[in-house]
Amino acid sequence: MFNHIVIGSNDLERAKQFYDAVLGTLGAGPGMPNQAPSGHSRLFYRHNGGVLGISQPINDEAATVANGGTIAFKCTSPEQVKLFHDTALAHGGTSIENPPGLRESSLGAMHLAYVRDPDGHKLCAVYRVQAAAPSA
Repeated sequence: MFNHIVIGSNDLERAKQFYDAVLGTLGAGPGMPNQAPSGHSRLFYRHNGGVLGISQPINDEAATVANGGTIAFKCTSPEQVKLFHDTALAHGGTSIENPPGLRESSLGAMHLAYVRDPDGHKLCAVYRVQAAAPSA
């Protein structure tokens, strides 16, 4: 469904240090520097067909967070969810909501961790627990 997501940062070097480390836990490489036609700096992270952009706001106003917005990253195991969370904290992120762990909901069982990046954007690491196959 999505091609890319772009969020703003007020300190692109700080954002690069944070996202290089955190997205590295998912297997993404370092952010690729880029310059918008307007001259503003930005970074692009590519992984498994998706793109996350971190950009200086092109309107020259301060970057702000989306109230109610969350960017969720798919993990391959509960351990990767925890590693994402812990790496985020070690690189200037803040843990929010419940501690990382298993949650049951109408959407099924998931291991989740929620953090805010240094600019305040809400991120989620998620691993969906596979339902057991019905026995024959």
